[in-house]
Amino acid sequence: MTASLDLPVVDAALAESVRVGMETIESRLREAVQQADQLADTASRHLVEAGGKRIRPMLTLLAANLGDASRPEVLEAGVVVELTHLASLYHDDVMDSADQRRGAAAAHLVWGNQVAILVGDLLFARASRVVAGLGPEAVDIQAATFERLCLGQMHETVGPTPADDPIAHYLQVLGDKTGSLIATAGRFGAMFGGCDAATVEIMVRYGELVGVAFQLADDVIDLSSAGRVSGKVQGTDLREGVPTLPTLLVRQAAAQGDAAAAQIVTMLDGDLSEDARLAETIEALNEHKVMDAARDEAARWAQDAVTTLDPLPESAAKTALRQFAEAVVDRTR
Repeated sequence: MTASLDLPVVDAALAESVRVGMETIESRLREAVQQADQLADTASRHLVEAGGKRIRPMLTLLAANLGDASRPEVLEAGVVVELTHLASLYHDDVMDSADQRRGAAAAHLVWGNQVAILVGDLLFARASRVVAGLGPEAVDIQAATFERLCLGQMHETVGPTPADDPIAHYLQVLGDKTGSLIATAGRFGAMFGGCDAATVEIMVRYGELVGVAFQLADDVIDLSSAGRVSGKVQGTDLREGVPTLPTLLVRQAAAQGDAAAAQIVTMLDGDLSEDARLAETIEALNEHKVMDAARDEAARWAQDAVTTLDPLPESAAKTALRQFAEAVVDRTR
């Protein structure tokens, strides 16, 4: 089983339900990516076999436990959201010119950009076939989620206009690229677990907030000691010039007259291809108050997600969902 976050589920019955569900989803996920064509099969299995946190199907299972998690549709929904996520990663790595994904070489470096994009398309197609078995409402939700994923990638690629606030633009990108699918994971879990409409809507909002918090936490991890602990390659986004909350905050501080921030901006806009220069820039960022501000922002989104759960009656699943949101930001420390 591939674990999702270090989530301590205190309730033994819930922990067992999630463990068994994740094992089943993992097995079905590997079946779902199989292709008759040898090249397509090898490339499609590339990221599945590299592992991952599987936070989306984990959230689907936790949300389903607010109702009846034993329904077979719940497991299929977990496969759908993870397949969709995997498909998006093939495209993201081409767009971002990433060298690695989950400790393995990015697919586009192994097979080229065109094959990587087509494999992503194949996996989106497989996700569509699985979701078709869940009914027309699920298909509509999946299509709307895919639309937001595409819009988020497009807006990230184009960047903010001069009239846009860069940080607000960035948060919207995160909502579309990350929050939308995590929200769908929560929605599917509650929906196929037989929860009422009010609970489903709570899980949609919760998932959106947790998704943004997760990515904001990753922004910090990419630059901090937590990145070394987690095995992430530090400064990847920095070197590629990809905007993140710490860099946006330091640019904002520089524009407001912060001399130390202005010096960091000069470093950011310089040549970061050399490891020593990149390390120096990372160190300067970590010494600036913007890193604490970025951590605080991630924590605020996670806390908002926890607060969203307030109308739900107390249960083991609700407690686990609180822990899920908290675990997202605990990774930064």
